[in-house]
This record gives sequence, C-alpha cells and structure tokens, in this order.
Amino acid sequence: MLILIANYRFFKSKVYKKIATIYVSIAYLVLTLFFLFDFGYYDYLSIRLDASSLRFLTNLKISGQVLVESYPIYKGIIVLIILVFIIYKFSKYIYNRFSNVEEKRSKKVKALYFVTTILLLSFGIYNSFTHYPLRWSQAFFSKNNAVNQFTLNPVLYFFDSFAYRSEGVDMEEFKKYYPVIAKHLNLPKDSVSFERKVVFDTTYVKKPNVVIVMMESVGVKPMSFYGNPIKSTPNLDSLAKVSVRFPNFYVHKSGTAASVFASVTGLPDIENIRTASRNPLIQDQRIIFDQFKGYEKLYFLGGSANWANIRGVFQANINNLKIFEEGSYKTEKRADVWGIDDYELFKEADKELQKLHRQEKPFIAYIQTASNHMPFTVPNEKETYKPLKDNEISKDLLEKSGFKSVAQLNALRFLDFNIGRFLERTKKAGYYDNTIFVFFGDHNTAMKRTNLYPKEFDLNIQLQHVPFLIHAPNFVSPKTISKNGKLIDLFPTVASLAKINYTNYTLGNNLLDSTQTKTTSFVYLRINGEPAVGLLQDSLYYSKTNVTKTTGLYNLKTKKLKNIKENNFARAMQMDSLLSAYYHSTKYLYFNNKKR
Repeated sequence: MLILIANYRFFKSKVYKKIATIYVSIAYLVLTLFFLFDFGYYDYLSIRLDASSLRFLTNLKISGQVLVESYPIYKGIIVLIILVFIIYKFSKYIYNRFSNVEEKRSKKVKALYFVTTILLLSFGIYNSFTHYPLRWSQAFFSKNNAVNQFTLNPVLYFFDSFAYRSEGVDMEEFKKYYPVIAKHLNLPKDSVSFERKVVFDTTYVKKPNVVIVMMESVGVKPMSFYGNPIKSTPNLDSLAKVSVRFPNFYVHKSGTAASVFASVTGLPDIENIRTASRNPLIQDQRIIFDQFKGYEKLYFLGGSANWANIRGVFQANINNLKIFEEGSYKTEKRADVWGIDDYELFKEADKELQKLHRQEKPFIAYIQTASNHMPFTVPNEKETYKPLKDNEISKDLLEKSGFKSVAQLNALRFLDFNIGRFLERTKKAGYYDNTIFVFFGDHNTAMKRTNLYPKEFDLNIQLQHVPFLIHAPNFVSPKTISKNGKLIDLFPTVASLAKINYTNYTLGNNLLDSTQTKTTSFVYLRINGEPAVGLLQDSLYYSKTNVTKTTGLYNLKTKKLKNIKENNFARAMQMDSLLSAYYHSTKYLYFNNKKR
C-alpha cells in the first residue's frame, strides 16, 4: 500500500528504503517467533498457541527459566539473528534491483496495478467465494481434535482468541459454590463430577426419529396461544393443544448464536464479549447430541454455517454429522441475507428425511429457521399464505399486540404457515408417526410494552421467555408442564423421551422427569447496560449484576413490580447461591467438559 501511495518516489528516497527493509525484517521475525512459540506451546500442552498463553507473562522469571531449561534458546537466538540479517540483506537487494529500473508505466497501467492489488488483498482477507468469509470454525471440521488443531493458523488463531483471554474460570468461586449445584442436581459432594449416566431397562425396538426445529425470534408474547390479541400463530396454536407444552421455558441469552450453542452443547452462553460459538477455546465439548448411536445426524439452515462460527459448534462435537447449507440445495432461491427462506428450507429438509425414512434409517435432525428475522422477507404469495397489508390491521390492534410493524407480524405468520406445511409433508411421507418433534424459540422478537407480560418487559427477560413444545402423540400425551425450564434441558429431555442411553456431563435436566420438582431457569442478560445473571423459580425472579453486584428479588405474579428482597432475605440468599453456582459451574464446564 505504501508503494502505491508513494509511487516512483518509493524507489528514490533512502527513507522509504529503510522503512521497507526494517518492516520486512520485523514482519518475518514476528511471524517466525509466532510459529516457534506455537510449536513449543503445542509440544508442552498439545494445544495451539492462543491468547490464554499470555498468563505465562505474569511470572517472567519462572516462565523464562522453564523456557531456557527446556529448549535450546541461546542457539535459537543466534539462528534468529542470522535469519533476520539474511532477510535484511535480501530486502535491500530486492529494493536496489527495482530502484534501478527506469521504465515508467502509463496511468492506465498503474491504475490496473492498483485495482488488481486492492482486489487481491481484499480477497486474501475474505478468502471465500461464499456469502461468509473464511473463519476459524472451518478448521474444526473433524471430531479428531488433533486434526482440527493442525489446520489452525497460529497468528490468526492467537488474535481470534484474544477477546476471550480473560474469560477463564475462577476456581476458588467454583469450589465455593460446587456443593450448591451438587445438591441441586444430585451430584457427588465429595468429588467434582457432573457426570450422570441415564440407562433405560427397555428401549424402543424401532428407534424413534427426532426433529428439532429452532424457531427464529419466537417468544411466548407474540403467540396468540399465550394471549396475543392478533391471531398470529394458528398452526402453532393448534400444535400446542396436542403437544407437551412448557409455558415457563426460558433461553439463556437473547441471541440466535447463543441459543444454538446452548441447545447443542448443553451449556449456557454466558460470554460477555461476544457469543460462546465464536470462542475457539471452548468448542470441544462432550454433548448428548453425539450420543444418538445408530442415528443419521443432520443440520439444516438456509444460509452458511460459517455464520457466528456455528460450523465449529456442530462439526467439532457431532460425529458423522451432515450439514446442509447454502450450496447444498438444488433449489437455491436466496431470499435475503439469511439464504433460502423457511418454505424452501423445510421443503429441502423433508426431501432428505424422506430418503432416510425409505431406507429405514433413524435420524435426528436440527432445523434452524431464519425468515422471522429482519429484514422480514416474505413472498407475495406461497400456496395458501398471503402477507397482510398495512390497511388490513388496525393501528390500535397492532399497538395492543406489541408488534412494531405489519412486516414483523407477517414474518411470524410465514414461519407459522411453514411449520404447519412441514408437518403435513411429514404425514404424507410416512415418518410423522415415529417422530418426536421439538419446537423452541431461540429468543423473542423485539416488541413494544403491552399488558401481556409487562413485568418481564420491565425486567428485560421478555426476550428470553420462549415456547417449548414436544409433539409426539405416539410417545407422550399432550399436557401442560408448568415447571421452570431452560434451553440446556432440551437434549436430556428429548434423549430420555426417545429412550436413548446417554451420559449427561452438563447442567441440564429431563423436564419430563416427574421426580424433579425443584427446577429453575437461568438467564444471562444486561441490566442498565451492565452484564447480569438471573434465576427464575416458581413465580420468583432473582437478578444480580456482575460488576456492581446490584441484586433484586421480584414476584412476577403480583400486580406491581417491587423489589421484595429485604422482606424475603433468606429466599434471596438461597437463590443468590444457586445463581452463582450455575454461573461458575458453566465457566468450569467450558474448559473442563472436553472430550478425553
């Protein structure tokens, strides 16, 4: 870039010559050091160099002594000096060679060189012909962690992990609160272990299929089944009546990537800086999804799995997983930034599931929808679906419903239509009767304050309150289960219903287990811009900010929103301990639930 700016002056001034030779020498030295430290770090810990390695700088004396005693440091320094000297001389040679060239280029040729250079450099940064750029998650393509480690670029990986360098576990706090979570989850108290084996006396002769549908931006508030005055979700309303429904179900964090991570790994996303899916240090986890032995495992989404580095969450943890994304489908009618719309997504997913059904192969599929998300792209007409026009909904009714626009309402109606249509296809294809369908919202859509769940709106937990439905008439009777549920309960519940023998290494529970009555919902949010955590038990909600430690206890069933902590101090302290136990246990499991 400096050459392009300076033009011919670059080869005429001694200042540019010094800048060029020094820059090249330092650049090669830094790159060489990165690779050398990377080799040594991997030899020492069997992991690639990441930003957590900066912890060794806290005690330079000990770290330096270990380095000197373990590696030929002095010989290495001499070799590095020789290398830098050679690079410096070579850089000067190249500079002198081009500075003696008298040939001058026309402005058109120089413009061509300039544009070509910019394009090549830009492509080098983006490095992909797909909608999303090349990301580190594409290196996590194998269940063999050593293979994934080998594919990483040490420089890029170091800086990708830099944002998470201080996100480790506080072992003192974890040990302090482990007895609390151990009592809550029936874990051993004399040793740290979250391992719980679930083995069934009998299993199904014919394994049931499992289809998990993540409903983009669907909370309980916009659904007519839960009281919204606009008949926004007729198909989901009908489905809820014949399903197991959990009206007190909450996701941990109000973001799609966060909910995908939590639902798959069984660990809440409590990353403060970005999302857990983007943290390369915690991708390798022991999960229940991978324990569906003998099942075909599939993941469907309309766009690219590179989004939010979701590819790493799935591929690093699930053996023999088939990912269907943009480029995988015969129908590539890209609707918007999120890829093909939900109608095409469900249609393509059904085609693949039909193939497995005809081959009599049981399957577990995760379908991630996206049309009910800004920019709310819906077709002008699709079979019986037609979007409502602005003049078809009164402003008063729209205001009472909480929807910010008719476009937002139409997007939800389109998702609702597609879910109904998808179930019709499954019945026609013949795999409906032997399938457990699970529907959950990844978070609520942004809505206005209304008389529906006003306290949740004021407490900023409305975004986390979502529907959770299990539709499997041949496996479980329709009913309402009012106990508190959370997203990490999804896989323990589904695996238990399918009678899959599994080991649960995380914090989730089987919500269909009638013996578990003391259930909770755990949320991670922001209060007045500050990171905070919250716990829901029965009608009570307890919150605590992470920095200022501001706390509050609220009863969601009373008319007025009031902090009742002072009058219920013992209960507040009990919930505070359990909340801290969830938080620190999650941090611990991020780094200690690794596959051995």
